[in-house]
Amino acid sequence: MGANLASWAGAPDATLAAAALRLESLGRVTRRSSLYSTTPVGFAGQSRFVNAVVALETELEPRTLLERMLAIEQEFGRDRAAGFANGPRTLDLDILLFGNLEIHEQDLEIPHPRMAERAFVLIPFKEIAPQAVVPGLARTVQQLLTSLREDLDSDAVVQVQSKVWADREIASEAPKARNGKLR
Repeated sequence: MGANLASWAGAPDATLAAAALRLESLGRVTRRSSLYSTTPVGFAGQSRFVNAVVALETELEPRTLLERMLAIEQEFGRDRAAGFANGPRTLDLDILLFGNLEIHEQDLEIPHPRMAERAFVLIPFKEIAPQAVVPGLARTVQQLLTSLREDLDSDAVVQVQSKVWADREIASEAPKARNGKLR
């Protein structure tokens, strides 16, 4: 997930925090990375992005998941028809992996076709699932990132702190209280 324009939820970090909560309507967010400030790819004349990766357990089929994620993007003010490739956006949601599936359809590519080239994807992905194997590449996220790091600028992907991201805990990450005790 990524953003570099404000949405109704606020600045990009607040947008990502609200979007992560909104993804709960599609399944259960089980993990999420830290936030990262990243240099734009493709169109350099825009603000840096804020990116993160979340793990979502879902019963939805990949096509349905994609359609619902695109609807969430619209809820946050993204109009893909009015934008341009790699341009500024209020919210970008992508499916990186879906278990071990490989799907190659006109508007649905799983694994994401450019994830192995993008540090802004691999660095937060490594944080939550370094040993995840990318189907078709037979390499882990950690291995892909190690290969990519040789060409990475030192300020291309920088971890950032965000109170709004930290304050919006995922239910599975929050400690549970029972009879006054945390479990």
